[in-house]
Amino acid sequence: MSEPLPPPPENHHRDVQGGTARAAVFGVSDGLVSNVAIVLGFAGANTGAGLVRLAGLAGLIGGAVSMAAGEYISMTAQTELLERELEMERIELHRRPEAERRELAQIYRSRGVDEATADQLATALSRDPDLALETHAREELGIDPNALGKPVSAAISSFVTFSIGAAIPLVPYFFTTGTAALVAAVVLGVIAALAVGAFLARFTGRHMGRSAARQLLFSAVPAAATYALGSAVGVTGVG
Repeated sequence: MSEPLPPPPENHHRDVQGGTARAAVFGVSDGLVSNVAIVLGFAGANTGAGLVRLAGLAGLIGGAVSMAAGEYISMTAQTELLERELEMERIELHRRPEAERRELAQIYRSRGVDEATADQLATALSRDPDLALETHAREELGIDPNALGKPVSAAISSFVTFSIGAAIPLVPYFFTTGTAALVAAVVLGVIAALAVGAFLARFTGRHMGRSAARQLLFSAVPAAATYALGSAVGVTGVG
């Protein structure tokens, strides 16, 4: 006889539909990956700490603004599209209430509910216009009317977390120069990549080691490529 499952903890589901959490995860990951590549590329070219700082700050500001704008535009477009679908469904419920009721009953029957129960359920849910709209949105369109997305929150989250990720490999160049700054940037980049991967695994429930290794790989490959390219170009600057 199998043991009973333990009760789920309170608030065990995370709010992942508003877009803010997704924007935060992608923001810190993209900021780290892109600015590690920029910083190591300029460091490999022997440009000097001054130009590395300038390039890193430009990458941080430009990338953060770009990420925030992209999140805002995409989330706004998605929200407006979902609102349009909801409005069309609201119009149909007003024009053809009986047809929409039968459609809802058919959805329940297709999921294994017997015909009488499906009809009763559809009839009860159709009495309240707001409840009917919410039910059709969920069952027919796959939309949660209360979670259409938060463009402003997603944009702010993306901006802040991208900036944090992008700042990590840049910090050593404000305190030291040359090989010491390069080594510190690499070490911080590796630690941050592993931490971001581990956090993502904790957030998604996936294997922590695999997620951390994947994030490290995605950070190391472009960093190595830009460092090699910088070394090949070999521009000399002032530190």
